[in-house]
Amino acid sequence: MPPTFNRKVTARIPASTTNLGPGFDVLGLALQLYSTVTLEPSETGTEVIVSGVDADKIPSTPAHVAFQAVELVFHRSGTKRPKGFRLQIENGIPAIRGLGGSGTAILGGLLTANALCDTPFSDTELLNFATELEGHPDNVAASLYGGLVVSAQEGDQVHTVRLECPSLLSIVLAIPDFPLSTEQARGVLPKSVGFADAIYNTSRSTLLIASIATRQFEMLRVAMKDRLHQPYRTSLIPGFDDVAEAANAAGALSVALSGAGPTIAAYCLEHTERVAEKMQAAFEKHQIASDIKILKPDAHGASVF
Repeated sequence: MPPTFNRKVTARIPASTTNLGPGFDVLGLALQLYSTVTLEPSETGTEVIVSGVDADKIPSTPAHVAFQAVELVFHRSGTKRPKGFRLQIENGIPAIRGLGGSGTAILGGLLTANALCDTPFSDTELLNFATELEGHPDNVAASLYGGLVVSAQEGDQVHTVRLECPSLLSIVLAIPDFPLSTEQARGVLPKSVGFADAIYNTSRSTLLIASIATRQFEMLRVAMKDRLHQPYRTSLIPGFDDVAEAANAAGALSVALSGAGPTIAAYCLEHTERVAEKMQAAFEKHQIASDIKILKPDAHGASVF
């Protein structure tokens, strides 16, 4: 029996911080910062409405990646689509800042369309679709499932393991007042890396997972070191070294780029306000304004209602 399109569906999706230093395109942590996506059928054609944080930087047309995700679900499920859609995005995540905003939009489109089609696809299948659209699984996996998620892609299938990230851990985000596209951040990466650097990152990313799983947070200072992407990407972020040094001196456990940047994430058990103050002041010394957010890990992931 075909679905009846007489309702609207809303999805609430958390932001994510990814890589966590050495876990390039593998590790993602969901954060208590959210966007919502609402989808309903329309008899008057399709409209995309964007409001909230950085709405001026996000396309309010069917070119929006959330609408592309909606179309993908209807196409692959074989569901006859209505005449049009009304897609509303209430954006709560700074755009193009390394906090998984595009991933939350993709998931919002997939989850709401899947619900309108009477749920033909499982979360695992939706994650595969999201990875196809996003290009890598780390942020969409974390935003979908919540917690700390480890992802590995085998062909077109994404395999994940989710770990609880303790609520006593806080993430202080220093979000500089300029965007950094993923394309630009990937453009500075080398085409190949040396064997020693590969071993270095394998050891750190493994230590990072073990440290969080066993609550040995004192290991994070070593475990979040990286040689694959941060040494290249930080050249695009004026003041990165000073901001990281200031955060560590103020009591942070460790510091890493959030995703591709330019946001810098400090991981703390205490002294969060002091860490935030020092990070912002360090950016100011380089004439860069920044917004500060002190967040907890999200344990629940995306929800649909």
